[in-house]
Amino acid sequence: MKKYFFLSIFTSLFFINNAFAQFERGYADLVERLLPSVVSIATSQIVERRTSSIPELPEGHPFNDMFEDFFGNQMPKRENMTGLGSGFIISPEGYVVTNNHVISGADQITVIFNNGIDEVPAELVGTDPKTDIAVLKIDPSLVEIQNVSWGNSESSRVGDIVLAIGNPLGLGGTVTSGIISSINRDIGGGPYVDFIQTDAPINRGNSGGPLFNLDGEVIGINSMIISQTGGSVGLGFSIPANTAKLIVEQIISFGEAKRGWLGVQIQDLTPEFSESLGYDSTEGAFVASVNPESPAAKSNIQAGDIIVEFDGKKISSFKDLPKVVAETPIGNEVVVSVWRNGGLIDINVKIDELNEGGTVTANSDGLYIKELDITLVQLDPTTAETLGIDSSTSGILVKTVGENNKNLMVNDVIIQVSSEKITDLPSFEKMLSDSLKLKRDKLLLRVIREGNEFWLINPLVIE
Repeated sequence: MKKYFFLSIFTSLFFINNAFAQFERGYADLVERLLPSVVSIATSQIVERRTSSIPELPEGHPFNDMFEDFFGNQMPKRENMTGLGSGFIISPEGYVVTNNHVISGADQITVIFNNGIDEVPAELVGTDPKTDIAVLKIDPSLVEIQNVSWGNSESSRVGDIVLAIGNPLGLGGTVTSGIISSINRDIGGGPYVDFIQTDAPINRGNSGGPLFNLDGEVIGINSMIISQTGGSVGLGFSIPANTAKLIVEQIISFGEAKRGWLGVQIQDLTPEFSESLGYDSTEGAFVASVNPESPAAKSNIQAGDIIVEFDGKKISSFKDLPKVVAETPIGNEVVVSVWRNGGLIDINVKIDELNEGGTVTANSDGLYIKELDITLVQLDPTTAETLGIDSSTSGILVKTVGENNKNLMVNDVIIQVSSEKITDLPSFEKMLSDSLKLKRDKLLLRVIREGNEFWLINPLVIE
C-alpha cells in the first residue's frame, strides 16, 4: 500500500515539475503558437470637412450671421480617416472578433496578419455596441487561417498569469504579460458586462485583441484602459470570454445580439428597505415596478418583491440581474426565487426577447457614454418639475458621473451640444458620433444645473 502511495506522490510531483518547467524560460513556445491567430484591424472612413472651419457659437450669438456669411458657402473637403485596432480569429471559416469601437463608422476594414505580408479585406457581420463587440468575416481561401479557442472565464482567478497580444500604437504582434488583478469589475460599462481587470500593459490599439490564459485559450477581449495620461498604468479591462462567446454566436447566427427580457424595473436594496420588508439581508434586487405586458407580470412577479436567485444564479446586487437575464436564451423557462411577505417563493417565468429598438430599455440603467464617463436618461416632464425646470424643457438628464468626468454632475440637464439643440438621447448620440468622426477631443455643452443655465467644455476620453 505504501509503495502505491509513494508512487502516486512521485507521479504528481513529476507532472507539477513539468508544468513549471514549461514556462521557466518564458512563454516563447506558447506565443509562437498563438501569434498567427491574432490580427491587426485597419479601418478607413471618408468624412467631409469644410476647407475653413466655422467657429461654433451658441445659438443666437451675434457673430453667427457674420461667420455664416464668410464661411457658410465654402465647399466641403473629403478626407480619409484611418484607425487601428486588434482582433483574433475564432474559426476556420474566417470569423474575426474585435471591439465595436474599433470598426464603428468604418467604410473599409482590412485584416492584417502577424507575418506582415498578408492583408485581406473584411466584411462586417454584425455588432453589439452595448457590449462593445463586433464580428468580421474574411475569405479563408485568400490566406492561411489559424484560429484560437474560447476559454472559461468563470474559472479565472485573481492572480492568474495572462498574456495580451495585439497592435498597440500600430506596433502589431506585440505581447505583454501580467496577472488578473480583479474579476467582476463594474466600471460603468453598462449592465451587461462585468470586466476582468489586468495589469498586463494595454495601450491604444490593443482594443479588440485577446487576453490569453497559459493554456492558450481566450478568456477576455481587451477593451479599455483607465489612465490619466492615455498610456498604460496597469489598469486594463477585458470583456469576459463567457459573455463575449454568447454575443459572438448570436451575431454570427442572427447578425445581432438577442437578449432575454424579464420586464422589471429594479433598484438597490437598502438596509431601510430590507428592514421594512422583514428581510434580514441587503443581497438581492428590489423590484420597483413591473411592465404590465412582460414575462414577469404574466408570472405574477410583483412590485415590492426581492429577487434573490434567477435560474439557479444568486443575485447579490441589483446590478447582477440585467446581465443574467440578458444571457438567458429566449423562450427558456427559468425559476426565479423572490422574497415576499416574509418568505421565499419560487416562480416559473418564460423569458421573452428584449426589444432594443431604442437606446434605453426598461431594465437598463440608462445610456452609458464611455467617452464622457456618464450615464444619461431622457428628461421627462415630471423629473423636470422636480428639478425646478419648466416641464416643456427638452433635454437629457445626467444620471451617473464616473471618476473620469470632472465637469458634469448628477442631475445636470444637457440641452445643447455646440450649435445643435438636444431633444432626446438619439440626437445626443448623433452629435457625439459626428464629433468623434471629426477627431474632436472635447464637447461644448449647454447645461442646466440647479435652475441655472450655462456653457461648459467637457473633454472626451478616447482610447
